[in-house]
Amino acid sequence: MATNRTLTMIKPDAVRNGHIGAILEQINAAGFKIVAMKYTKLSTEKAGEFYAVHRERPFYGELVEFMSSGPIVAAILEKDNAVEDFRTLIGATNPADAAPGTIRAKYATSIGENAVHGSDSDENAAIEGSFHFAGTEVFA
Repeated sequence: MATNRTLTMIKPDAVRNGHIGAILEQINAAGFKIVAMKYTKLSTEKAGEFYAVHRERPFYGELVEFMSSGPIVAAILEKDNAVEDFRTLIGATNPADAAPGTIRAKYATSIGENAVHGSDSDENAAIEGSFHFAGTEVFA
């Protein structure tokens, strides 16, 4: 059964390029409710912990370096079928393959700097949400 929450991070490239407001507007327009949000910066250690699942992949070091290179906006989003609907909204990892109008098609510049993170499963959405937010920081 699908859950109704997912996690997103507006990544350092999109923050640096001034796209926070436009991305949040697109998220709201798609019917997502923001139930937790923070502007923060991941340390190298925390970025490594968050992306530990990719530790053995060749891009892991670059990913950790990029995600700790500047501030991010982390948010828990709520909507029926949140994970799948958000993955559709953000588009393919490679912005060249992302459907027109998706967040990555509009704001990403490369596979590595692809503007936003979206949880890939209900299980990971819960884990990732807990990584960024204490229970007292999440509001329904």
